[in-house]
Amino acid sequence: MSTAAQPPADDGPHKAHEAPPDAPHATPPFTEVQSGAEFTELRRSYRSFAFPLTIAFVLWYLLYVLLSNYAGGFMGTKVVGNVNVAFVFGLAQFVTTFLIAWWYSRHAAAKLDPKAEAIRARLENDAPRGEGDA
Repeated sequence: MSTAAQPPADDGPHKAHEAPPDAPHATPPFTEVQSGAEFTELRRSYRSFAFPLTIAFVLWYLLYVLLSNYAGGFMGTKVVGNVNVAFVFGLAQFVTTFLIAWWYSRHAAAKLDPKAEAIRARLENDAPRGEGDA
């Protein structure tokens, strides 16, 4: 006969986190929120900004690559001193990358973050947070 304490019975990996079947739900399930109008509007706001801008940037990048490969004479045209069209296009790739990141940051702060915060607060049963709350 062993005097060592026996570990508690294992009820499975998820039993400790599940609510009893008769307990009311404290927060709506994710699928309910996902099918709601708020989440649909958040997704629409994101997609209407991100998808067109992504397509435009990829096309801009492919233009640069194609011109570099097939329009060597044009890309080699001197603009100022030893600076040619290819160099200007290459720098423009960096500039547009940073501009898009800045523009997305502003868009997200103005349009996406407030909607996402409202959804999060509702899921957590919190009151909406003001700008001064952290």
